[in-house]
Amino acid sequence: MTAVAVVIGSMMAAGTDRAAGAAGGGSRAANGASGATSGRNRRGGPDLKSNVALVIDAAQGETLYAKHSDQVAPIASITKLMTAMVVLDAQSPLDEVIEIERADVDTRKHTRSRLPVGARLGRGELLWVALMASENRAASALARTYPGGTGACLEAMNSKAQEMGMLRTRFTDPAGLSGENVSCAEDLSLMVLAATRYPTIREATTSSFHSVTLSNGRVLEFRNSDGLVNNKAWNIGLSKTGYINEAGRCLVLQAEIAARQTVIVLLDSWGKYTRLGDANRIRKWMEATLPRRAQSPS
Repeated sequence: MTAVAVVIGSMMAAGTDRAAGAAGGGSRAANGASGATSGRNRRGGPDLKSNVALVIDAAQGETLYAKHSDQVAPIASITKLMTAMVVLDAQSPLDEVIEIERADVDTRKHTRSRLPVGARLGRGELLWVALMASENRAASALARTYPGGTGACLEAMNSKAQEMGMLRTRFTDPAGLSGENVSCAEDLSLMVLAATRYPTIREATTSSFHSVTLSNGRVLEFRNSDGLVNNKAWNIGLSKTGYINEAGRCLVLQAEIAARQTVIVLLDSWGKYTRLGDANRIRKWMEATLPRRAQSPS
């Protein structure tokens, strides 16, 4: 069994985020998946609108579809998967209360946030809304309160990427607001595989809805930025969206399709709903054209 198969097969077995980080899942996933992204498209592949796309059968280490998969491009909020991983690796208490500060306000893109300056939430709550609803202030606060501060967090993110074999990846901010946060589909497939080993990341990115209560009693309701998690046709284990002008619309998924543990990476989709349409085209194409994998006996 390949290392990638071990990663996917043990996703649900990994009991804690601490175990995920200690097990070194990222580097092992990298060793197994690096070969999984070098293949060619199968004949009659789906007609995708995203400029960059990659579909791999992770357990088999097989590329099912690739389009500009080695092209380096901005990745926007896909960044938050790595931010979450290093924050969880640091093992800081998830119930520790963190206050949103003015330093967390986006002065680069001037994006809106539902978290007001002065809001106080536990680290775990900030992780949840950063991943599920792509809250930029939450991601900034998580990095700011990382041991050693934002600079140390970014250093950890870049170091982890290198250890995982993501050699064409660079992070310069923890939320993905900078166009200088870049990667390629091949690298991002490794990051998705590594992130599946963290229960918190899986649970947060596949939740449809989450509410938090501020200290003044105000309740904020957040919804998943990926509408596919509400679609009963999908069996999604991890999901993350991203968007800035430089990156276009982006989406990464780990999902079971046609009885295959599949990783999908879509970058630079030109329309608001194109990435979702492309994901659905991939699923329908796989279900229509690929033989279903036999289920292993329990």
